[in-house]
Amino acid sequence: MAAYLNRTISLVTGQTAPNGNDDHNTSSTDTLDSSLSSSRPNLSLQPSASSTSANFQPNPMVSETRLYQPNDKSPLQIFVRAKKKINDIYGEIEEYVNEATTFINALHSDAEIVDKAERELFESYVYKVAAIREVLQRDHMKVAFFGRTSNGKSSVINAMLREKILPSGIGHTTNCFCQVEGSDGGEAYLIKEGSDEKLNVVNIKQLANALSQEKLSESSLVRIFWPRERCSLLRDDVVFVDSPGVDVSANLDDWIDNHCINADVFVLVLNAESTMTRAEKQFFHTVSQKLSKPNIFILNNRWDASANEPESQESDLAKVKSQHTERCIDFLTKELKVTNEKEAAERVFFVSARETLQARIEESKGNPPHMGAIAEGFQIRYFEFQDFERKFEECISQSAVKTKFQQHSSRGKSVSGDMRSMLDNIYERITIFRNLKQDQKNLLTERIQGTETQMMQVTREMKMKIHNMVEEVEEKVSKALNEEIWRLGVLIDEFNMPFHPERLVLNIYKKEMNAHVESGLGSNLRARLSMALAMNVEAAQSEMTDRMHALVPNEQLLASSAKLAVRTQPFEMLYSLNCQNLCADFQEDLEFKFSWGIAAMIQRFTGKVRERSKKNQPALVNRQSSIGHSVVTPVSTPVETTPVCLLPTPGVGGITPEQLSVISRFAMSSIGSQGTVGGLVVAGIMLKTIGWRVLVGVGALYGCIYLYERLSWTNSAKERTFKGQYVRHATKKLKMIVDLTSANCSHQVQQELSSTFARLCRTVDTATTDMNEELKTLESQLKILEANQKQLKLLRNKANYIQNELDIFEHNYIAPQ
Repeated sequence: MAAYLNRTISLVTGQTAPNGNDDHNTSSTDTLDSSLSSSRPNLSLQPSASSTSANFQPNPMVSETRLYQPNDKSPLQIFVRAKKKINDIYGEIEEYVNEATTFINALHSDAEIVDKAERELFESYVYKVAAIREVLQRDHMKVAFFGRTSNGKSSVINAMLREKILPSGIGHTTNCFCQVEGSDGGEAYLIKEGSDEKLNVVNIKQLANALSQEKLSESSLVRIFWPRERCSLLRDDVVFVDSPGVDVSANLDDWIDNHCINADVFVLVLNAESTMTRAEKQFFHTVSQKLSKPNIFILNNRWDASANEPESQESDLAKVKSQHTERCIDFLTKELKVTNEKEAAERVFFVSARETLQARIEESKGNPPHMGAIAEGFQIRYFEFQDFERKFEECISQSAVKTKFQQHSSRGKSVSGDMRSMLDNIYERITIFRNLKQDQKNLLTERIQGTETQMMQVTREMKMKIHNMVEEVEEKVSKALNEEIWRLGVLIDEFNMPFHPERLVLNIYKKEMNAHVESGLGSNLRARLSMALAMNVEAAQSEMTDRMHALVPNEQLLASSAKLAVRTQPFEMLYSLNCQNLCADFQEDLEFKFSWGIAAMIQRFTGKVRERSKKNQPALVNRQSSIGHSVVTPVSTPVETTPVCLLPTPGVGGITPEQLSVISRFAMSSIGSQGTVGGLVVAGIMLKTIGWRVLVGVGALYGCIYLYERLSWTNSAKERTFKGQYVRHATKKLKMIVDLTSANCSHQVQQELSSTFARLCRTVDTATTDMNEELKTLESQLKILEANQKQLKLLRNKANYIQNELDIFEHNYIAPQ
């Protein structure tokens, strides 16, 4: 009671709070000063109706201005400005989070920098910030009115809204929860719970009235949208929630959870003609358990009934008022423990909501407020209601800014701080990863340069090795083939196919002998050379492979190069002799020839002459070479008329094959042409010279030798003669292809080694190409990593900027509170 009297006296003397709501008390300040100053000597706080009526001077222009112009000095504007500021900050936070998440998703392809969990965490911030922004758009200052039925909750709301919006009357009037909030349009409408249909606001009397035939659940909600310009409280984003009586339903938990969990202020409307009931206390005990120290105002409504009490009971009336006040203070401080005694005394008021509503309706018509008075003491009750509104505005503004925006500010700091910390970790990982990539780039560059230098050196060495090996192979093959040709007679003797001089059989015999010679020579050459040559080739290939693999240290490239270098079959030398074609022109001579015949003697003689000429020919060649390449002009000699001498003269040179054939033909023809005469002449000369006995003996011996040779001319002799002729012919032909065969073998070795080296070079080239591609990839990755580092620095700076913005917001709007 003392706190109430002190508050009333201070306000009567003109000491109003600096943040008072000029919007509510401007029109009645002069009236209050004049009427209350007259009662100051006897401390009577209830002026008569006549004095009130006489001293009140209404100002219609002031009331019109109060209704339609915003008051920037109102405490509610703090919430409005804070809401706009926090929404702007969260717009920046949302843009920042989206930018950071897009950047992180781009980094997600490289799991070494950002893993799946981090990406999902960044994406969760997007949804979290979007949800907070949606809540901020809906955030408003919310006041909930509770009390028993017929205590005047709806009347209090109507009085604060300055219009009769909610149904009110005697008995149980409000049947459900009614939420009054501002709308930007000029049209008033309402929406039922679970529906988007806009209904005429007149229907509220049928929907929310307990006496209506259309019944709604006591937990259902009807939202009433009232034009903001028609009420300053709605314009400042205050939402009013009216409720059924707490004695109507036992579902108090559902009420709180569904409609009151986000309320900033609770107003307990009591009936001043009775005391606080158990149901009202129980409800707010439940509220106190669910909410931490809720802001509760207590209005003792219908205090106008006290004016009807006799003057003799004024002392008892003061006691009743003091009793109500003490009980309310004890309920707030001792039972609920939501505030202290000083603050609790500032939150207990004695008002008449119906009287205030009528006064404000009259005031809106341009009439003085006292025309809506119900009983004496109107000015005190009217002023008490204005005092409640002022304290209510201060409390709900402070509470809403703190409860609504402090949490959002903390969440914004948490989001930006967490993201900045994560970005710092990612920046460190990118730095480490970039240094690693830079080292890889340097190492790869050195490896490419070293590979190119070593490749040139290895190429020179391998070309020289292949050249030397080719010459060695050519020399070995030539030597081995000459030796095998020298032993050709042995190979021919090993051929034991049955021999017959018939032409058809003889052709088959020659074909088989050619095949035998080709197979035997090939087998002998392979036995002597192939193994050693194959080992040398494999050793050279192995050396090439090792040298080339040393240039490609990467294991994956080593595996691919080994796969390219390995042959499916070992190297095998091919000796292409082709005796069938080589000896195709061989013509055997199997006619009997007496070894001591004249033709045989001439051939034997010419053979010796040919051998001497071959021995003398190298000396002549050497002598001619020592002279130099000078041209020697032969000395012309006079032509003699003597017959041409067919035999070579000493010192001129050996007999030629042409001369031999001419001599043989001449001798045979000369013998045949003389006939019997010549024979008789020769016989006569020999008979006369050596005697007939010697001549007969020599002739008999000569005939016996001829007969012996003629009888021994069998198939075996013919075979021996054939093989001897074949050996001479084949030897001559094979010597002609020695150089060709050795060159062919050396070419095979060269081709094998060159192809192996070419495959290895392609492997090294492929590896070098891959390393160059890898180098380009590393350079591209380094550029991307540098760009990522710059972007991360920018994002970290944005996080710091958001932190500073939130700190400034808390300093301006939350800390002073």
